[in-house]
Amino acid sequence: MIKCISPIDGSIYAEREVMSQEDAVIAVTRSQAAQRAWAQTPLETRIDLVMKAVENLGAMNDDIVPELAWQMGRPIRYGGEFGGVNERASHMAKIAQEGLTPTTVEDSEKFHRMIKRVPHGVVLVIAPWNYPYMTAINTVVPALIAGNAVILKHASQTPLVGERMAKAFEDAGIWPDIFRNVFWDHQLTSHMINARPLNYRVIDYVNFTGSVQGGKSIEKAAVGNFTGLGLELGGKDPGYVMEDANLDAAVDTLIDGAMFNSGQCCCGIERIYVAEPLFDAFVEKAVNIVNGYKLGNPLDPDTTLGPMAQTRFADTVRSQTAEAIAAGAKAHIDPALFPNDSGAYLMPQILTNVTHDMRVMREESFGPVVGIMPVKDDHEAVDLMNDSPYGLTASLWTEDRARAEAIGDQIDTGTVFQNRADYLDPALCWTGCKDTGRGGGLSVIGYHNLTRPKSYHLKKA
Repeated sequence: MIKCISPIDGSIYAEREVMSQEDAVIAVTRSQAAQRAWAQTPLETRIDLVMKAVENLGAMNDDIVPELAWQMGRPIRYGGEFGGVNERASHMAKIAQEGLTPTTVEDSEKFHRMIKRVPHGVVLVIAPWNYPYMTAINTVVPALIAGNAVILKHASQTPLVGERMAKAFEDAGIWPDIFRNVFWDHQLTSHMINARPLNYRVIDYVNFTGSVQGGKSIEKAAVGNFTGLGLELGGKDPGYVMEDANLDAAVDTLIDGAMFNSGQCCCGIERIYVAEPLFDAFVEKAVNIVNGYKLGNPLDPDTTLGPMAQTRFADTVRSQTAEAIAAGAKAHIDPALFPNDSGAYLMPQILTNVTHDMRVMREESFGPVVGIMPVKDDHEAVDLMNDSPYGLTASLWTEDRARAEAIGDQIDTGTVFQNRADYLDPALCWTGCKDTGRGGGLSVIGYHNLTRPKSYHLKKA
């Protein structure tokens, strides 16, 4: 059984039976067979059906919001994810023609030469629990629009998400064999990625969002099958506040980026570097913001910080924080302000006097803690930002765009922000480097990764 243990009270909120290996093979081979007909469906029809499914999902939002609180702990006051889902889906629908139109090389009296973008076939989306709808939709929508069949395996922490999406897509008129939600455990997932029941693979492309260790497991499962992979893995995203920054805007945005969703954001801010002249003022303002948070039951509209998704995640952050303090870090948030800190409920913390010898500044935390360090100049800041095995985003705060771009060119990262953070722009490629993974989603490049090139060299008689 796959069980969702609610972070609210430790109860079993939902449980589902794992599909048998035999049924999994049957289901995916049915999707293979159906995909050919779906790919022949006109592009505009595919777009209309997918966007109707997204609309159906939005209509469920009043029920989805408390479900998310029960499954992964996000406070209901933040209203769910439909705004982001709709923004991303709408943009990918808008650029589908551009992303999928063949490239004509020659159209003469003698030859017609072109490169088409054709679907991979069956795309397996393995989605995470932290933003369970938006992260899934990043791949599900363009994969379907491009003509693929999609198998969605959602995280065990958010099993109702896949069911909601399956109903929305089926009610829109998309066949269950084209969009299928499944309950697979790790062993069955690995088997299906590697399976060749008829001497050819049944999964043609895998998009995985999750941990570095999970990404390694996906790569191992795909060995020898030549399966395409898109991997968005861990992160330790930095912010850098320069001496000419708008201090209030920088503090508000970076601290929100560090603490929102209890720090459980793929591109959340996990370490901050501040130019020495602004350091003390930045820390003072940051502490004032965090002191105003309310940690509690996410079903309470007054709660601004809910529990982490699992107690073990909270314990990891507690351990990192305790080690840092023991090694000389200064904790600025008084535990007396958060007396309900226990289990999955984790108080926020701001640390100074931190160094990169500490795990809290080096390893992914994925929780409501952030270390802040003063820096002398851009060179020191760049060295520190690059001193990480991860590379997803970096947030630069300055009024000088040329300076931000020049610094961004030196950072090993997937996205460079100036004067903003923790945002996924669907018009830009969502990508990372180093242990954060490989591939890229959304934008026209997202369509390219969810299709393969097919060349046509046609000679006229």
